[in-house]
Amino acid sequence: MLETMDTCETMDTVSSEPEPVARPAAGAAPPSKPPRSALRVRDMLVALAVLVPLILVVGGVSRACTFAPGGPTVDPSGLPVVDAPAELRALAPLVPFAVRIPAVPPRWRSNSVDRDLVAGGGRAVRTGYITPEGRFLRLLQTDASEAALVAVESGAEPVVAQGAVEVGGQRWVVYERGGGEPIWIAEVATPGATPVRLLITGSGGQDDFRALAGAAVTGQLLPLGTAPN
Repeated sequence: MLETMDTCETMDTVSSEPEPVARPAAGAAPPSKPPRSALRVRDMLVALAVLVPLILVVGGVSRACTFAPGGPTVDPSGLPVVDAPAELRALAPLVPFAVRIPAVPPRWRSNSVDRDLVAGGGRAVRTGYITPEGRFLRLLQTDASEAALVAVESGAEPVVAQGAVEVGGQRWVVYERGGGEPIWIAEVATPGATPVRLLITGSGGQDDFRALAGAAVTGQLLPLGTAPN
């Protein structure tokens, strides 16, 4: 019995000691490096792990917004859509001029309608449109002066009047800015009220500008609202 206990104690003592670390024998060859083919595969996997998310991000951006010779375009399916006629009717009583509902082409979509003050005096109603080709245009209806509109839209960028175009019997003054979007401005007579100025700008081509210019002039004229306090 005593011999058995001594044997157990001896085993416990031995098992508690740390095992010696194996060291390479003197003169032994160092561990061999992995083959170059294995390194190439590993490097390729690491590169793919970095590039794949980047490709997905760039691909998503390119689908949402692309650049074309006539200006940037957007994917209409990725933008919000608003009921422009309903929004314009709601804003009409809040501005001191008669608001028009443009009769835009059937496949055009409106993505924004808002009301704002124009620096230098005046109020404006803005409506944004997206064409089927992904071009965007913006229409302002305002009682501000032409000079104030040009200053607001151009900012610090100089603009020069390049002449005028006529659409549906309405004369529009065309302003060009270096490398920027053109600006069309017209003064539209309003029966029983002061004239209203319309401004069009955006990335659309001349055909798009003409379409919106005609739609704005021939659109439904809402009753003059009450000027806000």
